[in-house]
Amino acid sequence: MTTLQTVIASTLKTELRDRSISLLCRQCGVSLGPITPVPATGSYAQKCPICSVVTECRNGIWFSLAPQRACYFNRFIAEYEFIRSAEGRGSADDDYYLALPYKDLSGNNSDQWRIRARTFRYIARHILSPLASLRNRRLRILDLGAGNGWMSYRLAMLGHFPVAVDLLINDQDGLGAAVHFSRHIQPLFPRVQAELDHLPFASSSFDLTIFNASFHYSENYERTLGEALRCTRSGGVVLIADTPWYADEISGVRMVEEKHARFAATYGFSSNSISSLEYLTPGRLRQLQTHSGAEWNIYRPFYGIGWWLRPLRAKLRNRRPPSQFRIYAAWIDK
Repeated sequence: MTTLQTVIASTLKTELRDRSISLLCRQCGVSLGPITPVPATGSYAQKCPICSVVTECRNGIWFSLAPQRACYFNRFIAEYEFIRSAEGRGSADDDYYLALPYKDLSGNNSDQWRIRARTFRYIARHILSPLASLRNRRLRILDLGAGNGWMSYRLAMLGHFPVAVDLLINDQDGLGAAVHFSRHIQPLFPRVQAELDHLPFASSSFDLTIFNASFHYSENYERTLGEALRCTRSGGVVLIADTPWYADEISGVRMVEEKHARFAATYGFSSNSISSLEYLTPGRLRQLQTHSGAEWNIYRPFYGIGWWLRPLRAKLRNRRPPSQFRIYAAWIDK
């Protein structure tokens, strides 16, 4: 073997090792080995060598949600999918998904996608790129609340190794929709149905863990953040992005009450089957920092003049202060 071949082989071996993510048994937590590359529409099953529980992979999605927890989330998932469908999310066309987050070809949720796009650009420039330079290699990234997989797709196109996690698995707005990316990424990034408080991955597996507009669905911020910290390597980063922030609890409570009332009037249910915490405040962030020891670096992307003027408009109309979006980054030192 020539020197060049030796270098190439060594590089490939290192990249394969860095890309490998161990999946844990949902019952006993023992490692099931690396997540096996499965075609986007393929099926597979892995039996635990200790407790014999079988973890299935159907249509390219690993099902790591325990049956009792699946029952617990059934109503939440059904209601959430109903609302998302009513909001016009998803499409039958690849182009819709491939354009996200920079363009909403449906035109149904363009304002929200503009926020997502600016957040992602900011993360890519100010956090992702410096971290990759520091590591001097491609990153293993945990995308929590991945939805249709748009962020994992963008991360993979940048050369990184994402794993997409969500409760939703439907073909319009959940993990099943990621098949639209499969013609552009081979093999497609791993997709896993799991809950935020019980992530089926070995400790210290990821360089970067991102709560992708998902942290506010947690019912216990300390427990949810603890799982993310466990899965992230020393020197890595945990990010909370696109979670509503309010300066005080009263504004957050009013927002939740208004949302539930609006859902009840529009859809016939309040969508409160689980006790999601819904928002962050300075007090909640301080409590998280005290509990976890994670120190927050706070980033404030500019979302446009219209977004910047929202608090003033709300004050002039005698309404509660609107939510703000920030990016919270905790650098991990284990």
